[in-house]
Amino acid sequence: MSWGTELWDQFDNLEKHTQWGIDILEKYIKFVKERTEIELSYAKQLRNLSKKYQPKKNSKEEEEYRYTACKAFLSTLNEMNDYAGQHEVISENMTSQITVELARYVQELKQERKSHFHDGRKAQQHIETCWKQLESSKRRFERDCKEADRAQQYFEKMDADINVTKADVEKARQQAQMRHQMAEDSKADYSSILQKFNHEQHDYYHTHIPNIFQKIQEMEERRIVRIGESVKTYAELDRQVIPIIGKCLDGIVKAAESIDPKNDSQLAIEAYKSGFEPPGDIEFEDYTQPMKRTVSDNSLSNSRGEGKSELKFGGKSKGKLWPFIKKNKLSLKLGATPEDFSNLPPEQRRKKLQQKVDELNKEIQKEMDQRDAITKMKDVYLKNPQMGDPASLDHKLAEVSQNIEKLRLEAQKFEAWLAEVEGRLPARSEQARRHSGMYDVQNPPAVNNCAQDRESPDGSYTEDQSQESEVKVLATDFDDEFDDEESLPAIGTCKALYTFEGQNEGTISVAEGETLYVIEEDKGDGWTRIRRSEDEEGYVPTSYVEVYLDKNAKGAKTYI
Repeated sequence: MSWGTELWDQFDNLEKHTQWGIDILEKYIKFVKERTEIELSYAKQLRNLSKKYQPKKNSKEEEEYRYTACKAFLSTLNEMNDYAGQHEVISENMTSQITVELARYVQELKQERKSHFHDGRKAQQHIETCWKQLESSKRRFERDCKEADRAQQYFEKMDADINVTKADVEKARQQAQMRHQMAEDSKADYSSILQKFNHEQHDYYHTHIPNIFQKIQEMEERRIVRIGESVKTYAELDRQVIPIIGKCLDGIVKAAESIDPKNDSQLAIEAYKSGFEPPGDIEFEDYTQPMKRTVSDNSLSNSRGEGKSELKFGGKSKGKLWPFIKKNKLSLKLGATPEDFSNLPPEQRRKKLQQKVDELNKEIQKEMDQRDAITKMKDVYLKNPQMGDPASLDHKLAEVSQNIEKLRLEAQKFEAWLAEVEGRLPARSEQARRHSGMYDVQNPPAVNNCAQDRESPDGSYTEDQSQESEVKVLATDFDDEFDDEESLPAIGTCKALYTFEGQNEGTISVAEGETLYVIEEDKGDGWTRIRRSEDEEGYVPTSYVEVYLDKNAKGAKTYI
């Protein structure tokens, strides 16, 4: 099967067919190019999607990814980022191995096709020239033969005419002979050209054209093979990334299987545990028998306090509201967190202090490593003065040492606070029991439901919206009432179990072991009002003091 023998007369159709083949190849190149663009776009969208849902650094969102479910989600985001990378690999490989290579091959193919058809046209032009020469010699031979016949007829006519002179007859005879000679010459020339043309035509149809068409056929078959190889490469490039994509998907499955609900529950406990104990039972106060009760602005029997409570707070006991709420919430909103995290519950405070200590220790280690490096460099300079001046490092060394000392002092400060908190948490109940041997006491509520309600997810105290609005509206009246209160009589004494830094308005600082007067008992909000002197009084957490109420005070309760 050869185009040279089967399609010897289809030069124009072969030219169209080969051009169509190149168009098909260019169409396939365009298809692959658009596929690479889609892959790149898809990879970019996947990366943007993964980036969009990545946790922001130094944000609360980053802390949430300690939970196994969030870790699994983060692993999914990372795997999707790698997944996107494989689509980029597909695009890059298709571009380099298919698009670029085929584009180069198309240019070569066009040049080769142009060369082959140029040779074919040259052969056509040559055979056409030979054909024209043959036609020309044939017409000349025909013309000369006719001229010779006419000259012969004319001579015979002149020879038969008796009236024509002998000279005219001779002239006609010579003319006829000349024409016959020209005809013979034309015949010989025509025969020679015909023979040459036949030879050229045989070479054209049996040698030149078959060779040219054979080259064109081989060129076209190579094009077809190249397309087949490219299609196969197209599939192989996709198949090459399947194992890696499979690993990405396996990573997502593994992350899903690593989700541990029990662990997440434990992390929630660690994140939100306050360290306080739940409130104890509230004792029954019997009002059916006449009794002499110590007057308190916040007791239920105080008509003035009750009236004002009902008027201002819709029946809520004033003892349920802290006089320092407004300032406390304002300081929290402004981000004014105390350095020792005393605004947090004990457990949350301990975690924050431990975190701060760890950070400082890391910084100290970093500075120490830097100091060691500078010291080694100084030793090198001392041994090899040409490498540098040892004295030039003294300033830097002193600066690093000073930084280490500052960090150590800072770490000691936080470690002291941490030791204070860690010493309180486990030992509080036992210490309280030891101090209660001579009294009929019960365990007090460390913090009541109201205090728990105020605790926000980060461990700080907040008010619900309705209560906050009430405090804001009636803040002026409340402060006036607080300022105008008469000095309350002591209803007992208390001993500070722990040191308390009263940094908020309405609180009072106490030192461990200090004895003070109790002027208002805990009304269930976790705070006890105490007095140190006539002009110095305020609230302290009930769990921080051991209360000894006067036995003569009716309905008095004892807290530890």
